[in-house]
Amino acid sequence: MKKFTVNLLLITLIMLLSFPLSAQVKYPKTKKKGQKDVYFDVKVKDPYRWLEDDKSSETAEWVKNQNKATQDYLSKIPYRDSIRHTLVNMWRYEKYGLPIIGNNYIVYSKNPGVLNQSIIYKRMNGSNEESILIDPNKLSDKGTSAISNISIQKDGKYIAYCVAQNGSDWNEIHVVQENGNQLRDRITGIKFTSITWLDEGFYYSRYRDAKVEKSLTSTNENQSVFYHRIGSQMEEDRNIYTDPSHPKRTYSVSIPDGERYLILYTTESTSGNALSYMKVGSETQEFTTIVREFKNDYHVLGDNEENLLILTNENAPNYKIAKYNVNENKWSDLIPQKSDVLQSATVSGDKMITVYMRNAISVLVIYDLNGNQVSEIKLPEMGNISGISGKRDNPNAYFSFNTFTTPTTIYSLNSAGGEHDYFLKPTLNLPEVDLTTEQVFYTSKDGVKIPMFIVHKRGITLDSNNAVLLYGYGGFNISLTPSFSVSRMLFLANGGIYAVANIRGGGEFGRKWHEQGTLLNKQNTFDDFIAAAEYLITNKYTNPQKLAISGGSNGGLLVGACMTQRPELFKVALPAVGVLDMLRYHKFTIGYSWHTDYGTSDDKVQFNYLYKYSPLHNIKKRVVYPATFVTTGDHDDRVVPAHSFKFIATLQKKGKHKNPMLIRIETDAGHGAGKPTFKAIDEAADVYAFTFYNLGMKFEPKYYR
Repeated sequence: MKKFTVNLLLITLIMLLSFPLSAQVKYPKTKKKGQKDVYFDVKVKDPYRWLEDDKSSETAEWVKNQNKATQDYLSKIPYRDSIRHTLVNMWRYEKYGLPIIGNNYIVYSKNPGVLNQSIIYKRMNGSNEESILIDPNKLSDKGTSAISNISIQKDGKYIAYCVAQNGSDWNEIHVVQENGNQLRDRITGIKFTSITWLDEGFYYSRYRDAKVEKSLTSTNENQSVFYHRIGSQMEEDRNIYTDPSHPKRTYSVSIPDGERYLILYTTESTSGNALSYMKVGSETQEFTTIVREFKNDYHVLGDNEENLLILTNENAPNYKIAKYNVNENKWSDLIPQKSDVLQSATVSGDKMITVYMRNAISVLVIYDLNGNQVSEIKLPEMGNISGISGKRDNPNAYFSFNTFTTPTTIYSLNSAGGEHDYFLKPTLNLPEVDLTTEQVFYTSKDGVKIPMFIVHKRGITLDSNNAVLLYGYGGFNISLTPSFSVSRMLFLANGGIYAVANIRGGGEFGRKWHEQGTLLNKQNTFDDFIAAAEYLITNKYTNPQKLAISGGSNGGLLVGACMTQRPELFKVALPAVGVLDMLRYHKFTIGYSWHTDYGTSDDKVQFNYLYKYSPLHNIKKRVVYPATFVTTGDHDDRVVPAHSFKFIATLQKKGKHKNPMLIRIETDAGHGAGKPTFKAIDEAADVYAFTFYNLGMKFEPKYYR
């Protein structure tokens, strides 16, 4: 009897492996309703509009049924559980956040392994002992409370921090004393805020009368700047700045270390900001405008008496550091723009630490405050500096550095002499695999050269038969530089090749590179990505049956557009939390602020352009689309899950079902930030199980120590 049972299991396994799982998928029926919209005499059907109502029981039932179909499919992949078990073991290494410098101590995050959320630690200067300051794992039984922002008062008595629940962008501000005692201060209605201390309180931005529990899809309007004094109630906070005539503008404030000026930033979109200032202690309490328009970016780094030091791209597509004299209303260049793109700068002691980007690779340069270059710091390898922490009254700074194969490591840096060394270095529990990273340049459709990173095992054979995962973003001036992912190491260890294309729309080569992938140039972004795939095929890294594409948010749009434009080019498509309905994206939460990258369907010319590439509206009947695995979160209030819901429903209805078309909807999760470790591992296991299976990859479960 035992032998019969074993034989039956073997036969079942053989049948599963030989009979495509896509043929076994039973997609839930999604009802259609007769919704039609008219855009400039063009009738557009929207039969799944009802899925935009995330509060309805009907949508909840649809989510339940879709998740069941997806889990039924995944449960039949024989090595899915082994992948998850392997990821759990690989995840067991220290993960550190960039230290924040206080008066005589630093604060940083650390996750020793697989805690759902990183713990916030405090360490006194000159000591190796650390103490727990905030443990977000104690804030929620589900591990879904995450710390999203921390700010230390100048004299170090208080630390304010933001808490996000279930992955939502909505936050609450809380305050703890430096000894760890929690205060009663609590501020709600917070989204995308800075926290800026002055004396016994801080400035922050809040949406007035925000009903957070009902606002996962509603438009966010009427943000104002407030000042909160420690020990007072939120209702007593002083309104510092508001502009009812422009309800969709957002605001943030900062105070340079000298505490001479309060800086106000005003934005209407994701690029370009107005700039104003107020002298601290001013009797009028009114801001003086420096820049009124929203054409350029301005970020105040510090002040030098009457001069503000400003990072800007005004008349400098690659960015520069300028001086603005508040008494004379006069601009001058401090550090002119260079051929490399200036990403960030931090004042540390009497020096300026800058991070440049050269072909999407970080370069670290120190200047004095007169703009003279002092030194260029040699970095360990081709990688990315993801952050620098420094203060004007302290030459000791920190920076975080990582590569495609090395996790985030924190370095200490003396800005006066340039000396740097390991400060917090993780010990990995990862496969001992000899990996290499190369950078190539390929030609896009219009002849423009595009850089691409390619990571793989050293000595790999280019026989067109390797599994490749191609990743891209291409939007909002965001640059894809080398970055580490523990789950990606599993793909690489099992013979996969990982490629990152630095396509237009990003910021890798400054403002012009960004603008060449926006508005009526957006098709360049998709053409660049398609050309990357063609390069990988032509140069025998892979073939269309072994090629997967991946991207999240704006990158989800990228994947959706490319798979609908060139479905035959890819075997697997992984659009995550994607912007997929380009005609209605601006009608939800903060979506209206993306108009400078996309344009909107309210304009006739822009509508016609958007309609031609909108992934949702370009799914055709009886086309064989790649094996598609859409991921989203039910609390995503940045790119609302309705994008993904409507896209997969349309794909399941119209597409020829040779390949699976599934969606994984995570509960109590949002756009990605603050996702608990157990949810991150479960999602990664499912994504890679789907990818491995549909690319025909073998999985070796031994890859961890």
